[in-house]
Amino acid sequence: MRIGITCYPTYGGSGVVATELGLELAVRGHEVHFISYAMPIRLSGVNERVWFHEVEVTNYPLFDHPPYTLALATKMTEVAESVSLDLLHVHYAIPHSVSALLARMMAMPRPLPFITTLHGTDITLVGNDRSYLPITRFSIEQSDGVTAISNYLRDRTLKEFEIKRPIEVIPNFVNCDLYQRSSDVDARAKWAPGGEPILMHLSNFRPVKRVTDVVEIFAQVRERIPAKLVMIGDGPDRGAAEHMVRKKKLTRDVFFLGKQGSVQDKLGLADLFLLPSDEESFGLAALEAMACEVPVIASEVGGIREVVTHGDDGYLFEPRDVATAAKYALEILTRPDRGRTMGQRARANARRQYCSNDIIPRYEAYYDKVLNASRPTVAVGK
Repeated sequence: MRIGITCYPTYGGSGVVATELGLELAVRGHEVHFISYAMPIRLSGVNERVWFHEVEVTNYPLFDHPPYTLALATKMTEVAESVSLDLLHVHYAIPHSVSALLARMMAMPRPLPFITTLHGTDITLVGNDRSYLPITRFSIEQSDGVTAISNYLRDRTLKEFEIKRPIEVIPNFVNCDLYQRSSDVDARAKWAPGGEPILMHLSNFRPVKRVTDVVEIFAQVRERIPAKLVMIGDGPDRGAAEHMVRKKKLTRDVFFLGKQGSVQDKLGLADLFLLPSDEESFGLAALEAMACEVPVIASEVGGIREVVTHGDDGYLFEPRDVATAAKYALEILTRPDRGRTMGQRARANARRQYCSNDIIPRYEAYYDKVLNASRPTVAVGK
């Protein structure tokens, strides 16, 4: 198949999943064309099966904001015509599904079906803004196929948007061969030269991720035992987190790495992963950590309940209850094995449910289903 994929290229779960999906599809022999305003962060380059098409947005004094939705629709149409795309797969409803709808109309009479994958804040935050709700609902209803990354997100979408069409749940995934425990002693020593336990967080540092809670949890752990904290990612709340680190005099114990490409190399060195979000539709970063044999302590919100099993491969706590989170962290880190047994269960659970080798074929089957439904039927005898 020739597949066009559109996502936000910045650091965030939807862009990561879209990029990893495209790369996995290319390995399986498909031709993948990424269409966005910048190259996705985890797309290190292109090859004979992976292309990147940049959407150019013209700044014009008449517009307060560049009309990205229209520029994207135009680029989608151009790419579809030039390489004969079979379908478009857009990640995040707003504005990508609207652009795909326009592209499908412009491509007529040639069929150009599109699939919309819902990731979370396009539904829980953006879509529920009164100004966006009608167009979000319309673009979902008009999609040739719709998937959601968790049962939680599917159910919430159906209820709050009063969607009448079916939504297929295809969960996020991780390459279980790539994400593994690291035994690189020298790499650990760069952060923890004294053999201290390493706590880790990975996100886009938006307010919903509660990165200041990460620092507060670590501070309470640090009061009891020596430890190090590694913060991966960047975003609007990084400054607040750095300020809190300085205020609590933890500068020597906390490392801000910024945006990173090969996060598996870092995650595989951690002893514990923290995800104290206010909202998570799935919790991809938690899954990636689990695949690296790292137990997870996360807020009991949204789809994270489908990923982390409380008391088995990690612990769940009420959002913003940093004291309980710190208590769970200490319970793990003060064990003789530093939670290694729990981490091994985490990887086993990740492998059982979320390996890319099992999830990618579900996307391929769904593509076939949508393509078959979109092909015009020819009457017998015609």
